[in-house]
Amino acid sequence: MWKLLYNIGLILVAPVIVCVLLAKPRCRPGLAQRLGLEDGLSSLSGLFGLSRRPDGQDRPDRPSKPVIWVHAVSLGEAVAAAPLVKALHGRHPEYRYIVTTVTETGREAVEQRLAGVAEHRYAPLDFPWVVAGMIDRLRPALYLFVETELWPNLLWTLRDRQVPAILVNGRLSSRSFRRQDVIGIRALYRSVLRSISLCLMQSERDRQRIVALGANPDVAHTTGNIKFDQPLPDMGGESSLRRSLGLVGQERLILAGSTHPGEEELLVSAYGQIVKAHPSAVLMLAPRHIERVDQVEAMIRAAGFTAQRKSRIGETAGGPRIIILDTRGELARAYREAVVAFVGGTLVPVGGHNVLEPAVWGTPVLFGPYTDHCAETAALLDEAGGGRRVTGVEDLVRHVNEWLADQNVCDAVGQAAKRVVVDNQGALRRSLDLIETCLAPALFVKRIS
Repeated sequence: MWKLLYNIGLILVAPVIVCVLLAKPRCRPGLAQRLGLEDGLSSLSGLFGLSRRPDGQDRPDRPSKPVIWVHAVSLGEAVAAAPLVKALHGRHPEYRYIVTTVTETGREAVEQRLAGVAEHRYAPLDFPWVVAGMIDRLRPALYLFVETELWPNLLWTLRDRQVPAILVNGRLSSRSFRRQDVIGIRALYRSVLRSISLCLMQSERDRQRIVALGANPDVAHTTGNIKFDQPLPDMGGESSLRRSLGLVGQERLILAGSTHPGEEELLVSAYGQIVKAHPSAVLMLAPRHIERVDQVEAMIRAAGFTAQRKSRIGETAGGPRIIILDTRGELARAYREAVVAFVGGTLVPVGGHNVLEPAVWGTPVLFGPYTDHCAETAALLDEAGGGRRVTGVEDLVRHVNEWLADQNVCDAVGQAAKRVVVDNQGALRRSLDLIETCLAPALFVKRIS
C-alpha cells in the first residue's frame, strides 16, 4: 500500500519536481541522466552493437565486471566516500566502481578524488521506471549510500532484485528524526528501512534513532564517523599556498568555510571589530554555494571593506580585506593556512558542515549554536578544548581576539583539535569489515548469473 501511495504522490508532483530542477542552475547539469533519458539512448545504441566505445572499453552502463554502486549526494558526502571507495578498490579490484551524485560539486569531487578508481554518473530521480532502468543496466552486486540518503523506489527495487543495500556513515539529525517519526510517515519509512541490508551509523544516538524508525536492530551497527579517517588533502606540490591565497608578510588568516546567507553578514561585522585589535588579520569567506559569489562580494563592499576574489589575486599590497574563495576544491587545503577557522551553517539554522576539515591541520575551530548535522564531532571538539561554540558576533570576536593575542594558547587549542581526529579514527576499517559480509555472497551470485 505504501509503495502505491508513494508513487501516486510522486507522479502527481513530477511536473513540479522537474520545473524546480530546471529553475535551479546548479541542478541542471546531468538532469537528462537523472531522468533516465541518457540511459534510454544508451539502450537503443546497444541494440545496434554500440554498447562499447570505439577504444574497446566498456561503457559504464554495460560493465563487464560486477559493479559496486556508491551514492554520495553532494560534495560533503563525496569527500567522505572517497577513502571508502579507494579502500574497497584496493581490497577488491575485480569490481567496477560507479559513484553517483546529485550535484555538480559532488561530480567534481568524485572526478578529482577518484580518478582512475571510479566512474561518475548522476543519480536517478526516484521515479520507479528511472531507477529500475538504471539498476537493470548496471546490474550492481552491491549498493552503498552515504549519510541516510533514503530513496524509497530505489531501495525497494534493489530489494526486489536481491541486491544488498548498505547505509554507510549514517546519521539522523534531530529535525529529520522528528519529521519522520510521525504516525503514517513512520510506516512508510519502516518499509524502506527494512529493505536495507546493513545500517552503519555514526553514533549510538543515530543507531537508536534509525531502529526507532523501523530498521531491523540486528543489522544496525555503530561504526563511528568515517570523516575522522579522511587523509590530509593533497597539496599538489604548490610551493606557497599562502602566496596563492594572497597573504603577505605576517598577515594571519581567519577562514570561514561553507558559509550561508545571513551568516556572512555576521562574520563581516565580527571582522570589523577583530581587525581593530589585530590589523594583520585577513578574513576569507568560502560560500557554501559558489554561485553566490557576486552577492557576497556586493555585501562586503557595501559594508565598507575591500573584497578580493581568490581567482583574481595577483600582486597585493596587503592591508585589511576580505578574500572570497571562489574556486572549487580548495577549502580543505586552505584551512591549513588559517590561524583560526570558523565552520559555516552554524550561526544560522542550517545545521553545520564538516568541523573536522580544519581540525586535521591542527587549526582551532569555531562554530555557532546550530550544529545538528555535526553534533557529535562539534561536541567532541568543544569538550577536548579543540574548538569553541559561539553564540553570536560578540562571542566570536572574543574568542578570535584571545587566540590571536596569544600564539601559545592558539597552538594548544589547535593541537587539541588534531588529537580529537586522531583519537577517533577507525570507523573506515570497521565499516569495510561489515561491508565485506555482504560483498562475498554478492560476488558469488554475480559470477553464476
